[in-house]
Amino acid sequence: MNFSIHQASHIGNRKYNQDRAAYAYSSDALLLVLADGMGGHLHGEMAADLIIGTFVESFGRDAQPRIADPDEFVSGAMRHAHERILRIAHDQALGGFPGSTGVAALIQDGKVYWGHAGDSRLYLLRDGAVLARTRDHSMVQQWLEWGMVTAEEARVHPQRNQITNCLGGVEDMFYMEPGKPVALQSGDVLLLGSDGLWGPFTDQELAEAFAAKPVAEVLDNLIARALEREGGHADNVTGIALRWGEREAVHDTDIPVCHILEIT
Repeated sequence: MNFSIHQASHIGNRKYNQDRAAYAYSSDALLLVLADGMGGHLHGEMAADLIIGTFVESFGRDAQPRIADPDEFVSGAMRHAHERILRIAHDQALGGFPGSTGVAALIQDGKVYWGHAGDSRLYLLRDGAVLARTRDHSMVQQWLEWGMVTAEEARVHPQRNQITNCLGGVEDMFYMEPGKPVALQSGDVLLLGSDGLWGPFTDQELAEAFAAKPVAEVLDNLIARALEREGGHADNVTGIALRWGEREAVHDTDIPVCHILEIT
C-alpha cells in the first residue's frame, strides 16, 4: 500500500490529555483509530486507552494479512471496546463508568470503511473539498438538523460538546454509526480528529489546508492554529492525517505493524 501518515496531539489548556490515537497496517489493510476520553466522566483516559487497545489488538489478530469482513471488524471492535469499558468499571469498582468518543477507519482493497460514536470526526477530503464526514452525536447537531440553529451558530455554540452517544459512560447509551464504504482515489486525504482539532475550523478550512502540502506539515500547523484560536481555553487537540495514492511512500510488511501515539 502507498500512503503517508502523521498523528499528533497537544494537551491544550487542560490539566490532562485524555485523547488517544493509533494506526496499524499489514500488507493488505490499514487501520486508523482515535478516541477522546470524556473529562466529565471518571477516568476518561482509561476508556480512551481501552478503545485504542481493543482496535490494535483486534487488528493484530485478524489482519493476516486481510480482514475477512471490514464492516464487521469496525463494528465488532467498537462494541467490544464498549463492553470492556463497562466491565473494568465494575471490576475495579470505580464508582462510575468512564466514557470516551471513538472513531475508526479501515482501508482495504482501495476502499475505506468507518464507524464512530460521539463527536470525534472523520473527514474524507478530495480535491480541496469534503467528500464525506461523520455526523456528530450531540444535541447541537440535532438542533442544526431541526433548523433551530445555523451551521455557524452550531460551530460556536456553548453546548456543542454535550454529546448524546459514547463508549462506556452509560450502559444503554452506546451505538456505533457506520459510514458507507467509499473507493479511494490517489491524493485523497483521511483526517480523524478530536473536537479540539476540528472545533476551531470550518469544514472548508480543513479541506483547503490539505489540498497541496504534506499531511505532517498540515496537521502540525492545524494543531498550532487551533491552540491560537482558542485563546487559552483549548481542549486536548489530536489528529491523524493520511494521504492515499501511488505518489506516497510504500508500506509493506510480513506482520502487522502498530504505532500508538505517545501521549505525554
